[in-house]
Amino acid sequence: MTTKPILISRNMSVGYNGKPVMSQIDFSLDAGKILAIVGPSGCGKSTLMRVLGGLDEPLAGMCELLGVNVEESNAQQREATLRRSGFLFQGSALFSSLTLRENIEMPMREFLGISQLQIRQLAEYKLALVGLAEAMDKLPSEISGGMAKRAGIARAMALDPEIIFLDEPSAGLDPLSSTRLDELILKVRESFGTTIVLVSHEIPSILRTADFCVYLDSDTGTMGAYGPPKDFLLASSHPKAHAFFSQIKIS
Repeated sequence: MTTKPILISRNMSVGYNGKPVMSQIDFSLDAGKILAIVGPSGCGKSTLMRVLGGLDEPLAGMCELLGVNVEESNAQQREATLRRSGFLFQGSALFSSLTLRENIEMPMREFLGISQLQIRQLAEYKLALVGLAEAMDKLPSEISGGMAKRAGIARAMALDPEIIFLDEPSAGLDPLSSTRLDELILKVRESFGTTIVLVSHEIPSILRTADFCVYLDSDTGTMGAYGPPKDFLLASSHPKAHAFFSQIKIS
């Protein structure tokens, strides 16, 4: 039995104020896979992620998330789709005046309709899952950057989403913290079957985690390649993607 892809893009264009930044974006992603959006700085990676996540509409073409056409959906459909999705933006975007546990509890209080005790237990479980059980009563200012990223992932997982979107999750982390975060991303996928879409320029991280990559070509303003990232390490029909990934040697 075949299942419909969880994410579909067909000849899509994305940008700002009606001006395209990237076009001819065409791919699909099955549930339970990890997709990395890659390319040179400023090529539109985060812009594309916002459209794929249903936060913005495409300028042209079609984007379908969880079976819902992003552009044609009404407010109720879009809200329901967003509740089935999770997001980690750059900088983690934790509420500075709330403890880590309170940060995780916030979306649960708004949407789950369960008791405060159940909410507390669920929040503590999510934090334990990302290795922050001992830090749940700390404020964001009292933890490291790597811990903040893990807390952000815990909050993205608060409502048990089917898909999560991570914008530069490894940015600013030291190599050890970055590796631990990659391990957490793989753990989330393996434990819950969660589909993950991430924006990254960290090639080692991409090779460790991603099943597929969308490579954005800043010279042409189009999707230059789509496929498994390790394929781009080989001399193939995608020379720009190959050059991008060949900045490191094959391990």
